[in-house]
Amino acid sequence: MIKRGLVGLTPWELGALRMVAASVFLLPVALRRLNRVEKDQWRVLASVGLLGSLIPGFLFAFAQMKIDSAIAGVVNALTPIFTILIGMLFYKKKHPIRIFIGILIGFVGITVLAMAGGSGGFSVNGYVFFVVLATVCYGTNVNLIKHHLHNLQALTVTAISLMIAGPVALVYLIGFTDFFTKVVSSPEVQLAAGYTALLGILSTAIALSLFNKILQLTDTVFASSVTYLIPIVAIIWGLIDQEVLLPMHYAGIGTIIFGVWITNRVRV
Repeated sequence: MIKRGLVGLTPWELGALRMVAASVFLLPVALRRLNRVEKDQWRVLASVGLLGSLIPGFLFAFAQMKIDSAIAGVVNALTPIFTILIGMLFYKKKHPIRIFIGILIGFVGITVLAMAGGSGGFSVNGYVFFVVLATVCYGTNVNLIKHHLHNLQALTVTAISLMIAGPVALVYLIGFTDFFTKVVSSPEVQLAAGYTALLGILSTAIALSLFNKILQLTDTVFASSVTYLIPIVAIIWGLIDQEVLLPMHYAGIGTIIFGVWITNRVRV
């Protein structure tokens, strides 16, 4: 859907519209649950909206200007690694040495993917690191929810964090882009906007609600390890969409998944 959205929208427009669609979709839920939030939780919810949705939405859009959706989905599997790293750095969690081995292997995989050229040779593609930065945001977001918002229902966390982030995206869309002018006059932009709105509803609003529910029921690493499934789905869709994966890509993909598997063998 990101790839289809970029046909008619800029990455900035796509990221903002995705957030607005997700926010509007869950706004009725958010308004009914405002009284469940304690005063000291609003700042954390704002951070969750920023790190769990708004910033990654822009980062993925920029990344997919230059990398295939299959590759973006695979790199997203690094989320459990950064979940563990953030937990170690800021929440004093302890881990055995194999955690660090898995992290190192994962970063080797990133490097291979970043250097995999379109003809099978080597040529640095720095756009991969936009997705890496997005997974850092996701890892931070997982820890914030688990350690600071554990008493709130998953749907409440999702709806209110999106309600906070949505107006920021809407102000940008209205005041700093010509999106609404283009969408009125261009069928191509209308189609791209439709894909992006669907992306916001399905892959942000609904998917985040389900993910946050898993996070409530389990620990941070188990919840973030659902990203194992993202590479499978992303590669399948990429192949259906006639994206080409070369041996270098498969080597990087396999290395990342192996590193995440080693890292995720320990419960936290």
